[in-house]
Amino acid sequence: MNTDEARKRIQQLTKELHQHNYRYYVLHDPSISDYEFDLLLKELEKLEEEHPHLADPNSPTKRVGGDITDKFEKVKHRFPMLSLSNSYSKEDIIEWENRVKKQVEGQIEYVLELKYDGVAISITYQNGELVRAVTRGDGETGEEITANVRTIRSIPLLLQGNEYPEDFDIRGEIFFPLENFAALNRRREEAGEELYANPRNTASGTLKNQDSRLVAERGLDCLLYSVYAENLPFDKHFESFSHAKAWGFKAPDADKKYIAKAMDIEGIMDFINYWDEHRHTLPFEIDGIVIKVNDYNQQDELGMTAKSPRWAIAYKFKAEAALTRLNEITYQVGRTGAITPVANLEPVLLAGTTVKRASLHNADQIERLDIREGDYVYVEKGGEIIPKVTGVELGKRPADSKPHAYITECPECGSELVRNEGEAQHYCPNTAGCPPQIMGRIEHFISRKAMNIDGLGPETVEQLWEAGLVENSASLYKLTKEDVLPLERMAERSAEKLVEGIEQSKAQSFERVLFALGIRYVGETVAKKLARHFKNIDALREASHEELVAVDEIGDRIAESVIGYFEDERNRQIVENLRASGLQFEIEEGEGPQSNALEGKKFVVSGVFIKFSRNEIKAAIEQHGGQNVGSISSKTDYVLAGENMGPKKLQKAQDLNIPVISEDDFIEMIGDRGSGIGDRGSVIGDR
Repeated sequence: MNTDEARKRIQQLTKELHQHNYRYYVLHDPSISDYEFDLLLKELEKLEEEHPHLADPNSPTKRVGGDITDKFEKVKHRFPMLSLSNSYSKEDIIEWENRVKKQVEGQIEYVLELKYDGVAISITYQNGELVRAVTRGDGETGEEITANVRTIRSIPLLLQGNEYPEDFDIRGEIFFPLENFAALNRRREEAGEELYANPRNTASGTLKNQDSRLVAERGLDCLLYSVYAENLPFDKHFESFSHAKAWGFKAPDADKKYIAKAMDIEGIMDFINYWDEHRHTLPFEIDGIVIKVNDYNQQDELGMTAKSPRWAIAYKFKAEAALTRLNEITYQVGRTGAITPVANLEPVLLAGTTVKRASLHNADQIERLDIREGDYVYVEKGGEIIPKVTGVELGKRPADSKPHAYITECPECGSELVRNEGEAQHYCPNTAGCPPQIMGRIEHFISRKAMNIDGLGPETVEQLWEAGLVENSASLYKLTKEDVLPLERMAERSAEKLVEGIEQSKAQSFERVLFALGIRYVGETVAKKLARHFKNIDALREASHEELVAVDEIGDRIAESVIGYFEDERNRQIVENLRASGLQFEIEEGEGPQSNALEGKKFVVSGVFIKFSRNEIKAAIEQHGGQNVGSISSKTDYVLAGENMGPKKLQKAQDLNIPVISEDDFIEMIGDRGSGIGDRGSVIGDR
């Protein structure tokens, strides 16, 4: 067979095998036997071996896996993967639906979907070919696991037809079918290996495996649920499913009631009630129902909060509960010195996992429930994730039971505990000498949303501490490869990666460094506000209480915490040592607001705009010091109105005498400073 003949046969076999994969794994309607399929696949493998330059990167032969990567590359999402607001009561769903009806004009249609209990994935297709698959990560940045996702046979490598967008992302959930999960555990049991606890965690661990051959063997599956692109060929969410199926994706099946539409709260509740009763008949696990507004224009009208869309909500099914014996109450010390009591339980199976420990929260919770060692207690999983003790079975309480006495001294360093007025938790005040606090602050410092130091985790931090190599976060920047090589399980390449990761973290922005310091009550959002307002660490350190509370959303508690942090000489020295190591302690040019033209002004953005997208305009408001708010009130300064703005909103603005401005009015307000607003694609909304 010459080269031209081989090329034609490879192309023919590739096309046929992709079609057979689609019929088998998506349509569940195979047109040839497994034996016939294997013969075709082996023929293709042989041709690719003989003519490697003709092999397609998306060849069906690549499904078997085999690529072993050194690590997973971090990739920024083009379209942020926002999480949904969760609700555990039907009353919350009713309230949400009422809010939607008040904010949107006209008839509203809802799409109802199963909330798969798996791993969220975003897959990019260009010109009909799979080019990248990225995990959710922190919503802004995920890990590229393309080689592993290619092995999942229900995910097409090449799309069907030619009606798809040239460049788009599709989101879905990768999960472990219950039958495949049970078969895996049977094999492990026969081999004398420990059984996996639940399908969701096993799917997650499988996808992070660096050998894609193992991923291919596991039999993971995927259902897709949303499409994202600059220009979609449809304007309603429900339509995306029929298009996705036509392109070759496995999408929820309306005939099986995996997805439905509803026009009102009654239809929503019917769907919730049906699956609350029948969810255990599914071939995969779900933990709730997702409700979305169908129309994309109405989604835009509703907008987003900082963390989630207002046009969607998730209803979580009631957590499973179990009764078991509480053997002992122990105490953990957090990085802030907070003491958390922990129930050590007789192991019990709960929602697919074996639970041995559960949080008791604080002294008030123990007293309120009258929890005692030796009691039989009810354990639930909050959101089916975090175990918690919810009650005591008094009928099983031993006759010699005594009330639990909460500790008065730190279990780690022996310091007398304190409890501040108005707070539920006790604290260890020994911030400089209590080991869990010190290690906890370092673990927070290196965490993904802070300094994000590759190659460094809690176990390594503990080893570094015990070896006397670190005493605080600033000590990390003095470490050398020679320092860390003697640590247990530390190979030369691991030591190099650790030191490289520490060095690379010096490029993190001021707002992330400020968050990493671990100042009490200063989370990600507060750190961003403080960094952008004060511009550098020196101005923040010298700020008075009045100057701090003048910053939007900064109250007395945060102000007092910031002042208290910098009053401690040890903290000031850590900051100076970090600065000397090269960390960023000021807003760099190009970061932060472009101007203060809209300082302190609150805007409601409504309608459809001509020159710029709604999200570009919202980003510009923040870049010039303004604030986006979701609804019109007496505190709103301006309503920025586009075409098709709802008449109710317009009437409310007029009733409250709030200025209604146009797109051109807004551009004039920010003047030449708004020239960057038209950078199309720089800010993309979640659709």
